[in-house]
Amino acid sequence: MSRDEKSPLAPLAHVAFVIAAAVGVYAFVSVAKEGESRRRCSATCLLRPNYAGFEKKAPDFKLKDIQGHDVSLESYRGKVVVLNFWTKTCGPCMEEMPEIADLARILKPMTDVAVVTVSTDDTAQEARDVLKAVLKEEPPFAVLMDPDAKNVGSKYGTSLYPETWIIDKNGVIRARFDGAREWSNAAVVQFVEQVRSGGYCEVQARDGKFVGKEAAVCESINGG
Repeated sequence: MSRDEKSPLAPLAHVAFVIAAAVGVYAFVSVAKEGESRRRCSATCLLRPNYAGFEKKAPDFKLKDIQGHDVSLESYRGKVVVLNFWTKTCGPCMEEMPEIADLARILKPMTDVAVVTVSTDDTAQEARDVLKAVLKEEPPFAVLMDPDAKNVGSKYGTSLYPETWIIDKNGVIRARFDGAREWSNAAVVQFVEQVRSGGYCEVQARDGKFVGKEAAVCESINGG
């Protein structure tokens, strides 16, 4: 057969090559997308918030801090807010408070992040005294007072403490955590960093169960 003569199998070989290349590209893109989903969702999945989403805004409030100054949630717009509700009669609140303080110190270099706690104790002096006793120093975070729990209870529906909310720069609730947590761990910091950047995992958590587009990613990460 001369060099110029074409084999009848040549077109089939070309088609096979194109198909193989397309499959390879698809596989590469699929792996890349899966890797990006795992990167984007790992913190959310590992932390297992009781609520996670990106469609609800945090109710605004205005409370006095322990120095007597009026502070509103709106005044933190443009910052990610880690909002913790507590009271001195709550044992788990007192146990996790050093963790909240550690998180505040870790996040301090991030000028667009604020750790804010709200006490439902009767007076600012009570809140200040119990925090100094637990932390052995002045708290490294803002402390606001809601003695009648009108905001904590009526606006946020909180009845059991501690409860912690993470709110993005636009005032949107990204996550809620019921009960005490280890707040200084790397996954929390990663989650805050993600919220700072405006990114989020396309998954919702309802009562600790993941639903939504990337729920399967969480099941994979958590071995479910």
